[in-house]
Amino acid sequence: MLLPRNLKKATFVERLNRFAMLADVDGQQVLCHVANSGRLRELLSPDNTLWLTPAPEGADRKTTHDLRLVGIGGVLVSGDARLPNHLLREAIESGRLPEFGGFDEVRSEVTYGDSRLDLVLTGKDASCLVEAKSVTLVENRVALFPDAPTSRGRKHVLNLCNAVGEGYRGAVVFVVQRPDADSLEPNVTSDPKLYDALLEAEAVGVEIYAYTCRVSLEEISITDRIPVRLHDLG
Repeated sequence: MLLPRNLKKATFVERLNRFAMLADVDGQQVLCHVANSGRLRELLSPDNTLWLTPAPEGADRKTTHDLRLVGIGGVLVSGDARLPNHLLREAIESGRLPEFGGFDEVRSEVTYGDSRLDLVLTGKDASCLVEAKSVTLVENRVALFPDAPTSRGRKHVLNLCNAVGEGYRGAVVFVVQRPDADSLEPNVTSDPKLYDALLEAEAVGVEIYAYTCRVSLEEISITDRIPVRLHDLG
């Protein structure tokens, strides 16, 4: 997925709420939209380099910029939680994920039960319901999800359990929007209820995958599958 070309370098000033922050661009403070409800404490720090894009011309909004990327040392991280379903669809349609091969159609934002699924894959013999989750937190090369409690995420996982019970194939896909993780674990301290839901999902046959991304100032794409550890957590 290509990123906008008009990136602006910035530094973090203050997070105002879940979806807004102040940043400094060339000595001027700007109000920036944060498309991510996570805590993002490891990303939103004055020690890191932010990359923003100006809001589209004529947009009816209070924020003047959007957060796109964060540089932590030598690692670029995508902070936009809207991207994973697009990245996943792109990777599936290009045939780069053998786990999701053999389907004829990929649809986005499909209603199932009382929620919307990120992707539904349909083929001659089967359908697969997919939820994509954005991951940005990595500690000691272990990706952790979530970095804040997510009742919505738990609901999505349990919906997939119901779908599998009705004969569908179901999958939770963690998209780690950075390249520096070797495995993924549920962040039990942050959200033990989600961890319980993932264990239930695994037990009933929901597939659970995680992939890292290659991130540059020009583009971001899913690259490597990494193992998901649900048991014997330290």
